[in-house]
Amino acid sequence: PASVAEYQRLARAEIDRLLAAGRVPVLVGGSGLYVRGAIDVMEFPGTDPGVRARLEADLADHGSGPLHARLAAADPAAARAILPSNGRRVVRALEVIEITGRPFTANLPGHESVYGTLQIGVGVPRPELDARIALRVDRMWEAGLVDEVRELAGAGLRQGRTASRALGYQQVLAALAGDCGEDDARAETVRATKRFARRQDSWFRRDPRVHWLSGADGERDGLTGRALALLERPVTA
Repeated sequence: PASVAEYQRLARAEIDRLLAAGRVPVLVGGSGLYVRGAIDVMEFPGTDPGVRARLEADLADHGSGPLHARLAAADPAAARAILPSNGRRVVRALEVIEITGRPFTANLPGHESVYGTLQIGVGVPRPELDARIALRVDRMWEAGLVDEVRELAGAGLRQGRTASRALGYQQVLAALAGDCGEDDARAETVRATKRFARRQDSWFRRDPRVHWLSGADGERDGLTGRALALLERPVTA
């Protein structure tokens, strides 16, 4: 997977290409940090191979939990924004803190856009969103997630630092290893996805430029029209 810096380079090249062709780029979904990396003024601290190697060795030896606890002590805001299971991002945050001597969040940008951008968020009431998440996980299982992970495990999935910790993959790998039952893995996937959704919502809610529209069941039919109405207004964020 691309780092935020690499994603920024690739995304901006594509955005610039589309703008030069007279087309309107649409960036949908994704991690809040990656979205901001693409559209906001954002520079990235360098890396230190020695620090990175030491932190990655700690990750391999002890898992992401102790490293996330270390991050929570050094930068509580960063720890709240990064899932404890996301070892790669935890390592990067700790590396930046050690290199710069400042909290990781101090290196994040203000709300200054590189492009004239309209940002739209779709809000869903928590009980409804939780029900959608549970239904989505059920459909993942019905579509053969366990068999998919079993096949990928044979191709080296467990050795991947990021893919092995993806929602669903991590839980099924635990079940295949005998650490829990398949029903427990499914339930934990639901719980972990709900936690991830709450973090994503909190991240985007902090950005005052986002125009929020309701995506509740009773209002979904008119959602596209309301979004287009915003686009047609002279509104930028």
